Amino acid sequence: MHGFQFVRAAFAAVVVYTATLIQPVPGSLAINAALGLAVAALFIFAETRLRDAAVTHVLGGLLGFGVGLTVAKAISTGLFWADAANNQVRFLHGLVIVVLPYLGLVLGVRKGEWLEPAKFASLFRDARPQKRYRILDTSVIIDGRVADIVETGFLDGTLVVPQFVLKELQFVADSSDPIKRNRGRRGLDILHRIQKMAGVEVIISDLDYPQVKEVDMKLIELARSLLGRIVTNDFNLNKVAQLRGVEVLNINELASGLKPVVLPGEVMNVFILKEGKEYNQGVAYLDDGTMVVVDHARSRIGRNLDIVVTSVLQTTAGRMIFGKHVEAAPAEAPRTDARPEQAERDDAGRRPRPASA
Repeated sequence: MHGFQFVRAAFAAVVVYTATLIQPVPGSLAINAALGLAVAALFIFAETRLRDAAVTHVLGGLLGFGVGLTVAKAISTGLFWADAANNQVRFLHGLVIVVLPYLGLVLGVRKGEWLEPAKFASLFRDARPQKRYRILDTSVIIDGRVADIVETGFLDGTLVVPQFVLKELQFVADSSDPIKRNRGRRGLDILHRIQKMAGVEVIISDLDYPQVKEVDMKLIELARSLLGRIVTNDFNLNKVAQLRGVEVLNINELASGLKPVVLPGEVMNVFILKEGKEYNQGVAYLDDGTMVVVDHARSRIGRNLDIVVTSVLQTTAGRMIFGKHVEAAPAEAPRTDARPEQAERDDAGRRPRPASA
């Protein structure tokens, strides 16, 4: 800090000495020294104000000042034909030389933020809203749930169906295997349904990559070229696309995130579909496919049942819910508690009596 003060004092001394030496104002040395001191004080004040200014603002001010001065010089040169002895012309020349650099300085300082690389590059970008492309995979089309998601409006943007995906769907639909044939036809029906939806833009992309053999890799290359996202339910494609920096919308992850949260003690109504592995168990399924194992429900197969959730088990294969029948559990509880007493009575009945003396 002391070094800056020394530099400022030296600068002021040099300006005052120059003013007294040149004497821009005819007269005494005191007037010229006061003038030099005033000029030095003005520049020091400007320096202190610019100390906290952003570099981009300073550069913008200098650039604007230079542009304004250049334009003013060009205008003054262009008016060479005017009478320089005329006071009005002289005033106009002076006004141009003063006003244009001032305007350039002020505008440069205010717009200096545009010298930042990110904003400067944005000047050359297309200002129109960019389309968001959602590229459909073969597996997600055959799955069919994507149609419901699109219909509800949760999947926005332009849906892209590559030509090579259509060829794969057609190949599956023409398969000799009836299961594969039905899956392929189902995928074509899903696409036809999506195309009929109002407000949904579907395009068939002819972009192909002959040097790439696998369909999954073609999808990744197409997503990278369109800056879009792949919509799929294929776990392997999801991982490979993420490794190559392509964003993926996984339908299975969405379904997993929408599963209802069930806590122990809650009451829910389920349909007992079949018997379980353990004795007197019944098995039901929720709408999302979650298995529900119910105790004391074997006799209620084929009927709806109110159960109380006892525990929730999360496994690698999915989630399992365990519960018990609301009506049967309290009634059977006393029998469970009575077993030890019955066992004690049985033991007492079998216990040999002591021999009489």
